[in-house]
Amino acid sequence: ELALKSLGSEGLFLFSSLDTNNDLYLSPEEFKPIAEKLTGVAPISEFEEEEAPDPSGETLSLVAKFQPLVMETMTKSKDGFLGISHVALSGLRNWTAPAAPMSVMLARQFKAFLPPKNKLDLGDPWWIIPSELNIFTGYLSNNRFYPPPPKGKEIIIHKLLSMFHPRPFVKTRFAPQGAVACIQAISAFYYTIAFRIHAEFQLNEPPDFPFWFSPGQFTGHIILSKDSSHIREFKLFVPNNRSLNVDMEWLYGASESSNMEVDIGYLPQMELESTGPSIPSVIHDENGNVIDSRDPSGEPIQFVFEEITWQQEIPWEVAAQKLEVAMYPFKKVSYLPFTQAFERAKAEKKLVHSILLWGALDDHKPVSVCLPVPGSGRTLRETVLESSPILTLLNESFISSWSLVKELEELQSNRENEFYSKLADLHLEKYNFPVEMIICLPNGTVIHHINANYFLDITSMKPEDVESSIFSFSTNFEDPSTATYLQFLKEGLQRAKPYLQT
Repeated sequence: ELALKSLGSEGLFLFSSLDTNNDLYLSPEEFKPIAEKLTGVAPISEFEEEEAPDPSGETLSLVAKFQPLVMETMTKSKDGFLGISHVALSGLRNWTAPAAPMSVMLARQFKAFLPPKNKLDLGDPWWIIPSELNIFTGYLSNNRFYPPPPKGKEIIIHKLLSMFHPRPFVKTRFAPQGAVACIQAISAFYYTIAFRIHAEFQLNEPPDFPFWFSPGQFTGHIILSKDSSHIREFKLFVPNNRSLNVDMEWLYGASESSNMEVDIGYLPQMELESTGPSIPSVIHDENGNVIDSRDPSGEPIQFVFEEITWQQEIPWEVAAQKLEVAMYPFKKVSYLPFTQAFERAKAEKKLVHSILLWGALDDHKPVSVCLPVPGSGRTLRETVLESSPILTLLNESFISSWSLVKELEELQSNRENEFYSKLADLHLEKYNFPVEMIICLPNGTVIHHINANYFLDITSMKPEDVESSIFSFSTNFEDPSTATYLQFLKEGLQRAKPYLQT
């Protein structure tokens, strides 16, 4: 109360965003972002001091490519951003280019991507940065402007993402956090490492309120020597193959409980790529003498690199799938694209288990932040859909798929394929915001469906309070969510019997 009286609500909001340990005192470390802002001088951070450059080490040149978010893809654009202050979106509108279009980094800094000694098999994932959040731990504060200082393996990820924007948060507010990797290829001296990173950016600074920009994921690969002294190739990017690939949230007040606006949109390009292999920062001749990096005519010396012969490798798609399952255990069930799911269901004479959402099911931002009932998409993803009984039944009896509403609306309006248009139409008829779970026949006929919010409502009630005619709780499972979803799937199978037998 005294702090509120002294600072006012907005002042307390700013103070709280800096007071990371909530002790109502600002340590020098906590005050550092404001000091840097006021003085314009950023002191050399501790981790940079520890990184004494190896004078004979190699350096890697990177370029950042960035195309800003297409504002017209945001839902709020349909009514001309009515009621949204220009200030709230200023950080987004002003972000039109990468913070650092080019950067040179030490090859040795990329050793964080090397596998641990017990993860040397192809496709066996490990965590570069472990996820510290789950369905039980909740999520981190929205009321923050400045990322905490990165530590350990977070440092290289932070440096890379800082090429896009000066305020990357290596650890996201929501699960699953972190970065996961696996070996995609092995040679005598090199690895190809595939990786997936969940990170987000804070686009606003005081006195504005926070604006969170959360790409669905960063993915990519690195080809590096087994001692990390040489890097042959590096690429990191946000996938742009779906119609929506970024979540955004922004606050409208000076507290955690303030109103929050949410939206989704499309980012055409956000990628980092090496301009070539890493090269020695100092060049020696055969006698060990330092020589000029340019030839007598002034041209840079050209390096010739041996061709890598891979002894073992797996396709990129396989590696990406392994990383996805590591992040999302529910993906132990294959979720096919919408139209493929119906083709497969017809061929295998199975039902389609379909999830229709406003935001993506397998991007790091949970659809929960977009929902009236907190946690619906996230709860499904982290409990029901990854539980053993559900995984078993889905694999045995269903073909699974998830789709964005926007994608099905586009499919519905595309009259080139009437069958696909009809499938989308039948789905959208049953859809209610934010998430609808649907069971249907291979011809698209919906035989059972339930809304995620309703599902969570009934599974949070006592069993005796639930109408037995809607869903009945099984006594075989302690978790009512799992038991209820299992019942939902079994009722779908029962209703489908007359159709599947003909």
